Amino acid sequence: MKQDFKPLLAKVEQAYHIIGKKWVNLIIHVLMEGPKRFSELHAIIPDLSKRMLNERLKELEECGLLNRVVIPDRPVKTEYSLTEKGQELGAALCHVEVWAMKWL
Repeated sequence: MKQDFKPLLAKVEQAYHIIGKKWVNLIIHVLMEGPKRFSELHAIIPDLSKRMLNERLKELEECGLLNRVVIPDRPVKTEYSLTEKGQELGAALCHVEVWAMKWL
């Protein structure tokens, strides 16, 4: 019986590894409002350093939660948006936000 839970536990552990990193939830929350450029994200979350923001964006892109689109203007702009997978995670995290507002 315990072996039936091993795949589920591995996936849940992987999910918590992603969302448990500092700033990830806030970045996803901001991107739920729509696509943003790097400078916009940094302005909305000023306590997040540019280095850490860049690192988290790369991680979220590698996980398939984020799209990164380079817009060939002058100067070149990079825009970030959530994938369908990221949107679903954002919707799930909204429930945590509601809980936090009520209980914390």
